[in-house]
Amino acid sequence: MLKIENIVKQYESHVALNDVSLIVPNGSVFGLLGPNGAGKTSLIRIINQITAPDSGKVYFKNELLKPEHIHQIGYLPEERGLYKKMEIGDQILYLAQLKGLSKTESIKRAKYWFQKMEIESWWNKKVEELSKGMQQKVQFIATIIHEPELLILDEPFSGFDPVNADIIKNEFLELNKKGTTIIFSSHRMESVEQLCNHIALIHQSKKILEGRVTDIRNQYKNNTYSVVIRSGKSDEEIKNSGFSIKTITHQENVIQLEIQLEEGASINQTLSKLISQFEIISFEEVIPSIHDIFIQNVTQSN
Repeated sequence: MLKIENIVKQYESHVALNDVSLIVPNGSVFGLLGPNGAGKTSLIRIINQITAPDSGKVYFKNELLKPEHIHQIGYLPEERGLYKKMEIGDQILYLAQLKGLSKTESIKRAKYWFQKMEIESWWNKKVEELSKGMQQKVQFIATIIHEPELLILDEPFSGFDPVNADIIKNEFLELNKKGTTIIFSSHRMESVEQLCNHIALIHQSKKILEGRVTDIRNQYKNNTYSVVIRSGKSDEEIKNSGFSIKTITHQENVIQLEIQLEEGASINQTLSKLISQFEIISFEEVIPSIHDIFIQNVTQSN
């Protein structure tokens, strides 16, 4: 869907993007991650043709990005981009027609989405009368009303209560099932873990990580296992039981250990040794979370 090649963007003495390349697969939910100031927003603005790169190329569906491609892209910014004094219904129709829809089709789709989001009574309200979360609902409709092939979401759950955040999340996933490719930029790692199947991590203007979420998590495995035991032994006795124990956590009537396999030791050997000393409730490999991988990479790059 999208191919970014060697993008460089500089503002006076500040380098926002330094030779960034990445590929957003068609039909994916692609997480664009990075700390504040990493360069994510600069890249999003280039994809939306709000600004141009100093060098490098952007390809949309194997074509060099052109102004007419904007009709196939939807962008939900973190900061609202609505006219505060304009009535919401008129505003949605205006923005839909800017994206290439006829007035008749704009009215039809607007009515569908107002009904679906249960906001029919808002048609004649002004944006300034709405809360932040309510404004975000309106912004969401404006973003997807032209049925874009590529949808870019920058902190899409900002301002939403948990109930409305779930509603919007489900709408995103439904659009993705129908074929919409989504770029999802967020600081909420639990949302990234839940929604994204591909990610890229940008830090200090450079891309430092990219790939499928499952592949990246497996890449960062380090032979660590979670073991839940039932034992009357003290923590000191457990620590001296011959295992490389990273953590000990007490949970009601059981104890959770996080152990790292010794070099050269097999899973079967370790499990057999555990069984000889403890009553084992569960034993499973610890796969690092995207949050842990994010922290590790950002810390190492500083």
